[in-house]
Amino acid sequence: MLSPRGRALCAAALAALTSASLITGCTTRPGAAADGRGPARFEHQTLAWHRCADGPKDTEGTALDRAGARCAEATVPLDHRRPEGRTLTVALARLPATDTAHRHGTLFYNPGGPGVPVRVLALQLRAAEPELAARYDVIGMDPRFVGRSTPLDCGWPSVSIGSAGTGRAGFERTVARARDLAARCADHRTELPYVSTRDTARDMDVIRAALGERRISYLGSSYGTYLGQVYTQLFPGRTDRVVLDSTLDADTYGPDQTAALGPAVTRALRHWAAWAAHRDRAYGLGSTTGEVMDSVGELNRAVARAPVRLGAHTVDSGNLPQLLWNVTAGDSDETYAGYAADVRVLLRAARGDGADPTPNLEQALTALAAPDTDGTFAVQTASQCADRAAASRDPETYYRDIRAHRADDPLFGPLTRTVTPCTFWPAAPAEPPTAVRNDVPLLMVGDTGDPAAVYQGQLAAHRALRGSRLVTLRGAFRHTVYGGLFAPRNPCVEHAVNAYLTTGVLPSRDSTCRN
Repeated sequence: MLSPRGRALCAAALAALTSASLITGCTTRPGAAADGRGPARFEHQTLAWHRCADGPKDTEGTALDRAGARCAEATVPLDHRRPEGRTLTVALARLPATDTAHRHGTLFYNPGGPGVPVRVLALQLRAAEPELAARYDVIGMDPRFVGRSTPLDCGWPSVSIGSAGTGRAGFERTVARARDLAARCADHRTELPYVSTRDTARDMDVIRAALGERRISYLGSSYGTYLGQVYTQLFPGRTDRVVLDSTLDADTYGPDQTAALGPAVTRALRHWAAWAAHRDRAYGLGSTTGEVMDSVGELNRAVARAPVRLGAHTVDSGNLPQLLWNVTAGDSDETYAGYAADVRVLLRAARGDGADPTPNLEQALTALAAPDTDGTFAVQTASQCADRAAASRDPETYYRDIRAHRADDPLFGPLTRTVTPCTFWPAAPAEPPTAVRNDVPLLMVGDTGDPAAVYQGQLAAHRALRGSRLVTLRGAFRHTVYGGLFAPRNPCVEHAVNAYLTTGVLPSRDSTCRN
């Protein structure tokens, strides 16, 4: 299992760089197609539960088995609107409620992504929230094309396109890489339109029916909040208790959603800089917030002039913003200390003082240089491309945006505003984006300084989800606030979520917690 800092870094990176008509109901028709070719055959299927481990080397499956989980594979249509066509398998794990006498029901869990396997992450939820695990069977479902579900692998040689850097040459590098990655998925163009969140939500509902549940509860964070919103829109009568942690704005979710995140990440960077300034004796990055930010600026200018060697790796204007993005991993002392150590080592290397990478930098740089061996980045991208078309297919649009924001977004703008593979994607979305407007009762939690689900977007989602209540954590700069899964615990937030999941009673009004 990952360390707390490792989990936080992983979650933040995935959540942040995972760069319409009103839908009023499900497109499947329960009970239709008595000939066995329609949706009823999926909803009435019998799930064959079995041990989770595929063999002695399957550590994740073994961990699930030891926890008493059972695993299964559900059959779902590739295109839910044409259930007589090709099918896929979706893998899931079920952790039974530990207090069967007080079991309330089944809770689906999705901690973010897209493109993240969820089966084994259900174990982290049970460990973090035993009160929740006592009352619910927890379902960890690997979304379609992810993890143990039917795979989709484009054979990508890298896991990102990086930042456009400071000039035209860096931008052209990102264009060439994005174009190449998109072309490598062309052989899957018949599947690409169905790697969508809408289809994942429909898969969830097939599994709900196969489990024999009239309604399900749901806990989602980061991207999982978008999946939860889509599910409540498509199936408003099939949810029980729903919690959305760090809610994304459904109206802007898609391949270009990261474009405006740079200023929010910079605010989180300044918060860390204030923390580091109070510990100048330990880190030597500056005794004021401004001085620490100047140190980061010095580092950015240095790699723009020439790439910097760090151990066996090269740090340049293409990957430095990705390394510095890890400030979004959370605002605990432990996480901030690790980030300060990273910045200190990077500065020493940029100044020619000689330095070896910290373990975290070693891991991050190795991962950024590695191929997409398990297809995670390709599926993450494919999901965003299937949910909403890119804002523009003209690369010049993105270059003009980067240049327009050089002054106010100099560090992260070239990373978040550049092209993505969706700019050149070989398949269009099968459906319009999901317009989320409903009054399904649910609880939202989040914080004002969230660098990945910006607070204005959370408020927009709150307005669209008319039946929601919002608990806001003020004074925090973290992405996700519940359960201590990827950020520090807050007792006030914990109490609000657990009280709702235990009783089913929403707070009477919105409320505020303090960090």
